[in-house]
Amino acid sequence: MLKKQPLKSKPICKVTFYTPDSLNAETIHLVGDFNQWNETSHPMEKLKDGRFKLTLELEAGKEFQFRYLINSSEWHNDWEADKYVPNPFSGDNSVVTT
Repeated sequence: MLKKQPLKSKPICKVTFYTPDSLNAETIHLVGDFNQWNETSHPMEKLKDGRFKLTLELEAGKEFQFRYLINSSEWHNDWEADKYVPNPFSGDNSVVTT
C-alpha cells in the first residue's frame, strides 16, 4: 500500500510504503530506481501488526519503479501500486507516481 503526501513548500512528495502483513518476513528492503536498485540501503521498519513500512521523500511529478526484497531472497511487488511495467527478468516492477 502506498500513502502519498505532497509537500507545498518544495517539489517533493512523501511516500510511505507499507507491505501486507501476510508476507511473514524477518526483513524487507525497499529496492528501486530511486536507490539504484541497492538491495540493502533501504531497510523497512517492522510494525507490531506484522506489516513493514518506510517513508521516502521523492521528487514530485515523476515515476519510480520499485520492488520489495523479502529476507534477502524473494522479490515481491506492491499489488496496490499505481501501475506495473515489465522488467528484464520475466516479471514486473511496481511503479509509484509522485
